[in-house]
Amino acid sequence: MRAAELIAPLTFRLTDMPIEDPGPGEVQVRIEAVGVCGSDLHAFTEGAVGSTLNVYPMVLGHEPAGTIMKTGAGVTGLAAGDRGALEPALYCYHCESCLSGHHNVCANIRFLSNPHHPGFFRELVNLPVANFLPIPTGMSFNEAALAEPLAIAMHSLRLASIRPGETVAVIGAGPIGLLTIAALRAAQAGRIWAVEPLAHRRDFARRIGADAAIEPGEAAEEILSGTLQRGVDCAIDCAAGEHTTSQAIQLARSAGRVALTGIHSTPLVSMDGSAMRRKELTIFNVRRSNHETREALELLHAHAEWFRPLLTHTREIEHIDEAFAIASQYRDGVGKMIVRP
Repeated sequence: MRAAELIAPLTFRLTDMPIEDPGPGEVQVRIEAVGVCGSDLHAFTEGAVGSTLNVYPMVLGHEPAGTIMKTGAGVTGLAAGDRGALEPALYCYHCESCLSGHHNVCANIRFLSNPHHPGFFRELVNLPVANFLPIPTGMSFNEAALAEPLAIAMHSLRLASIRPGETVAVIGAGPIGLLTIAALRAAQAGRIWAVEPLAHRRDFARRIGADAAIEPGEAAEEILSGTLQRGVDCAIDCAAGEHTTSQAIQLARSAGRVALTGIHSTPLVSMDGSAMRRKELTIFNVRRSNHETREALELLHAHAEWFRPLLTHTREIEHIDEAFAIASQYRDGVGKMIVRP
C-alpha cells in the first residue's frame, strides 16, 4: 500500500508499505480522509511534538475516516463497505489509568502517528473493531474526520466543568479553537469571546458561534470591560503560543478555570504564576480525548451546517507537501486541511 512518510523536517516521501490481512477482532479500513492536526504541523515544522522527538521515517495523521475493506475472524456487526470515523489510540485496558477510566493517559498507549506507530497518511490500516465508529449515511468522510479533534474539544469542556450560561474566552481560532467554540455553543455556554490575530480565523469564529472575535492586543480591555472587570469563568488556551497561557490567566476571573488544550512547542512554558496564585485558579491540562468521539459524531450529524464551512481545503496524498505548507503557513484562508490517501 502507498503511504506518505515524513523523512526530515518539512519533507515527505511517498513509499510502499506492507500490510497483512486483519487479525481476529480487527477490521481493515481504506482511509478516505485525514485531517491535518496542529500536532502534525509541530512534527512537520519543528521535528517534535512538545518533548516527543520525531523518529524518521514516520507516518503522521490521526484524524481519519474510511471504509471497511475486510473483517477479521470473530468480527460481527460490521462488514466490507461500512463507513466510519477511526480512533487513533490503542489502549491496554489493564493499567491503573485504564482501570480508573483515564484511558487517554494509559501507561501503555499506542497512539497511531507517534514515533514507531504509523498514523493514517496511508491507504490501508488494520484496527480493533472498537476503534471503528460507524457514521450516518449522509455524513461525508471529510466531516467524519472532524470527530477526533471535536472529541478533544468536548473533553476539554468536560474537564473544565463548563456549565450553561458561563462566560468563556477561547484563545486561538485555529481548527481546535473553532471546534471548541462549537462545543461551547452546544453546551449552551454564555458569552464566548474568540481571541485570534488572523482576520479570516476571526471570521470563522463568529460563524461557528463566537459572540465576539477580537485581536490579542484588544482582549484584556474588551473582555474585562465586557465582564465588569470580573473576567471570564473559564479561559481556554488553544493556541499554546509564547504568551497565550499567561493571557488566559489574565482573562480568567478569581477562582475561575483555565484549560490548556493547545500543545506548546517547548516543554517549559512561561506563565504568570503570581496572578494564577492570587486568583486561586484551577488549571486543567487536556490530553487528547477520553471516549467522547461518539458524542462528537452526534454533534457533527446534528449540526453539520456549523462545521462544513471549516472544511476549506482538500489535497490528494501526492500533494501532501503542499497541504502541509498551506496549513502551517495559514495561507489561502485555510480552515481545516484534509488529505485524501
